[in-house]
Amino acid sequence: MGFVMKYVSTRGLAPALDFEGVTLAGLASDGGLYVPEAWPRFSPDEIAALAGLPYAELALRVMQPFVGDSLTPERLLELTTKAYGRFAHAAVTPLRQFDERHWLLELFHGPTLAFKDVALQLLGLLFEEFLGRRDDHLTIVGATSGDTGSAAIDAVAGRAKVDIFMLHPHGRVSDVQRRQMTSVLAPNVFNIAIDGSFDDAQATVKRMFNDTEVTARFGIAAVNSINWARLMAQVVYYFAAALQLGAPHRKVAFAVPTGNFGDVFAGYVAAQMGLPIERLIVATNINDILHRALSTGDYSAGSVTPTAAPSMDIQVSSNFERLLFDAAGRDGALIAQQMKTFDATKVLHLTNAQRAAAAGLFTSARADADQMIAAQRWAYEACGEVIDPHTAIGLHAARAAQALPADVPVVTLATAHPAKFGDAVESAIGVRPALPARVGDLFDREERYDRLAGTYDAVKDYVTARATPRHG
Repeated sequence: MGFVMKYVSTRGLAPALDFEGVTLAGLASDGGLYVPEAWPRFSPDEIAALAGLPYAELALRVMQPFVGDSLTPERLLELTTKAYGRFAHAAVTPLRQFDERHWLLELFHGPTLAFKDVALQLLGLLFEEFLGRRDDHLTIVGATSGDTGSAAIDAVAGRAKVDIFMLHPHGRVSDVQRRQMTSVLAPNVFNIAIDGSFDDAQATVKRMFNDTEVTARFGIAAVNSINWARLMAQVVYYFAAALQLGAPHRKVAFAVPTGNFGDVFAGYVAAQMGLPIERLIVATNINDILHRALSTGDYSAGSVTPTAAPSMDIQVSSNFERLLFDAAGRDGALIAQQMKTFDATKVLHLTNAQRAAAAGLFTSARADADQMIAAQRWAYEACGEVIDPHTAIGLHAARAAQALPADVPVVTLATAHPAKFGDAVESAIGVRPALPARVGDLFDREERYDRLAGTYDAVKDYVTARATPRHG
């Protein structure tokens, strides 16, 4: 081995860390996000050699360059086998066919029925592995627009040396999403419903990471997609899908329902690694900051409009900073200045270089409520597929995509099981999707959560009164 992958901050000032370091750190100390110092690259022959591997083994091969010598290949394979052994489908992320051109990548076969499980089941094991090497305690503080929370809680509930505090916007997540969080009664799990939006919750979490009074006493860590390890795990299913459809000999396009830009950035990483991706189609709902940024260069936050696709009701996409950094030739000082301006004014204009770099791989589309419902109806009536509102936004963008070569298959990422959004699905197609048997008693379970004012001090006081201080 002896290979160390180093990680650098998008804002250029934080110390470089190894994989273990970035997994436990989450956000960089300068407020930036960690990215690998250089993208590992596979040759077409190396990609071809990955075809037909079981998912856990494919995950090992794709992740090993990022992990470096923080884990042996043998240990990493043990962790991926354990993480993906909890999925209800042997393929882990199976592909289904819509028609001659369109495909559906089902990412919801994990324990909490959302794509976040693919990454967080592994991240929970990585936390336990790395904390076991240190006499240290981790306090995970996260914000969720619905799915990250339940997936993160499932991944770390009852694990040693970890507490989790999860904020969700009160009344703005679905009943299933809420119950999947609040019915986990493990002593290391704290659910907080705040009065406000997801962006308010996320801002509170970011502020806590930069609050030295808190970070001096507690080992604060992130599970949302600012954590590099989580993003890395999401790269694998782009390889899995593309290999099934003929990569590296055939290009593939992906349509990705996006709120926080993490899922689609994982596709960008796959492309940097040599996977032949023709296009990444960023699909947004009417909260369309990413569509505006990619189509006009205007990354400006408005106010959030609640929709039937709540996980995308976001106006600040944390991971976009990673793309801006790469697209700016990795100029940390420029990114720090851009993000400082954005924090102050909620307006950021991409440079010409950033726009040109992004346009090489990304296009975007937005879907309103009618278009979302039309996509759900087409999937059901023409193909017998029941899809959730977020997936429908991806499918709308996939079917609306212009200028793609006719022989390029288009894969829409199915980010959540339709039963997580039963009301929205039923109103669109007249059929109520059933919860899978493994979560069938969800509505009979006891709930436990605390409701707080959406102020930083209220949340800070709550966390510091209950968290376990770090050792060492």
